[in-house]
Amino acid sequence: MPSRLTIGVAAVASVVALAACTNSSDTTPGGAGDVPAGSVVISSDLPLQGPAAAASESTNNMISLYLEQEGNLAGEYPIEFRTYDNSTEEEGTWDDAACARNAQLHVSDPDEIAVVGPYDSGCAKIIAPVLNQDPDGPMLMVSHASTNPGLTKAWAPGEPEIYYPTGERNFARVVTTDDNQGAAAAQFMAKDLKVKKCFVINDRETYGQGIAKAFADEAAERDIEILGNEPWDADQDDYAELFELIKTSKPDCLYIAGTYGSNGGQLIRDKVEFLGDNEEVITMAPDGFSGYPEFQEQPEAQGVYLTFAGQDLGSLTEEGGLAAALTKAYEEKFGEPPVSSSGLYAVAATQVILEAIAQSDGTRQGVTEAVLSGKGITIPAEESVLGKEITIDPETGDIDNKDVTVLLMEDGQESLVGPWRVR
Repeated sequence: MPSRLTIGVAAVASVVALAACTNSSDTTPGGAGDVPAGSVVISSDLPLQGPAAAASESTNNMISLYLEQEGNLAGEYPIEFRTYDNSTEEEGTWDDAACARNAQLHVSDPDEIAVVGPYDSGCAKIIAPVLNQDPDGPMLMVSHASTNPGLTKAWAPGEPEIYYPTGERNFARVVTTDDNQGAAAAQFMAKDLKVKKCFVINDRETYGQGIAKAFADEAAERDIEILGNEPWDADQDDYAELFELIKTSKPDCLYIAGTYGSNGGQLIRDKVEFLGDNEEVITMAPDGFSGYPEFQEQPEAQGVYLTFAGQDLGSLTEEGGLAAALTKAYEEKFGEPPVSSSGLYAVAATQVILEAIAQSDGTRQGVTEAVLSGKGITIPAEESVLGKEITIDPETGDIDNKDVTVLLMEDGQESLVGPWRVR
């Protein structure tokens, strides 16, 4: 999922150096405190400020609730949960310096054993190499939302090796990757929407550029003409010039590769003003636009198609099981439903971590090796919050299933169109 940073070998080196220089006496965003003897800490690393704040708070609440239901235990080990904020008030979203600081804080806390998250792929690319070089590790990180392919497979130059300086993997995830999400979007547009000419725009960031490429590559294979791939700047007041340019190419679809946090509200307003409504020029965006109440309420957003790496909340809960029970318990405790399915995927990441702790000797290295060596981790379908078996490939850290969901914005909410399997 979303990332605000195009990160390469030099950039990774610079943020790792920044993390190494961070004063480890800084206060942990979640508030590190005394941990009972024999307990271990798992943490989350999420943006707690800006447009993603509500979803992140909901995610943390869901993790806490699940741990409570599990008796705050992983095998014989008592579990403490701690939250970290990787955003800043100034940025209103995740920040590279905040992610670098958190990386050092994770490593410097002797009780912490694994991390859930981050949400954003760019932040994951900053934290992973620092945790990878932990003298007591590598330290495990399992993301519920970082979907950039380069974290686990060859994508940009130097990837994924640049994130694992020790040569051992320490990053895993419980959602599929953006190459599959972008491909699913292109296949859906070609088969179900019958589009022929599409213009792509991206928000210049790791997530946006990666998913734009995946969409454009697959679209070309499906006989969709890609008219252009232009960036937008999140700091602009308006996008009249961009959409005037796009208008001259007469597209029948627009693919918005990026996040709502990159000034997506203004972007979609200007799209409708200059290109017409979302029936006249079909508009589709990835999960960087999903789960934002502000976007859902915009009149201009109605009719926008969205894809989501994984399944939506309704699909996860309709069959009953743990997802439905946990969601019901969440509503009873917090007085409202979860913001999105992100919280349930964070619970899936937590399930992987808890199983790894239970199978380990209680050390960081032991927990990481339980997931990323040997047979890896499998959560049976009947125990999985996703309602299907969770199997983590021990060589890559990727989950086996490639679920992508297609949604449609209508009547102020994200309505299910249906699941899509990459063909």
